[in-house]
Amino acid sequence: MTRYKFLTDENGLCGFIIEGHSGYAESGSDIVCAAVSSAAYMVINTITEVLGVNADITESDARLGIKVKGNDTDKCRYLLSGLRLHLDALRGQYPEHITSGE
Repeated sequence: MTRYKFLTDENGLCGFIIEGHSGYAESGSDIVCAAVSSAAYMVINTITEVLGVNADITESDARLGIKVKGNDTDKCRYLLSGLRLHLDALRGQYPEHITSGE
């Protein structure tokens, strides 16, 4: 199962961690994993490459995350909120394959 958790600090929403495999289908055919991964990478790339924010990124086989520090959280709040809405919607569609760790 894929689990996601959003991170907050004194400035508000500052990042996320996504881990695990959804188990919806075998690797390469898993639409839940593809939807989660694509959205997460889009947010990370927008934060780091488009907005130019220096952030801590965690990436391994079954874990992906980002943490924005300090005043940069204001720049990223809407992107992170949008990702949360997207993941919550996927959780509603595929409750046996994705869950919130919050």
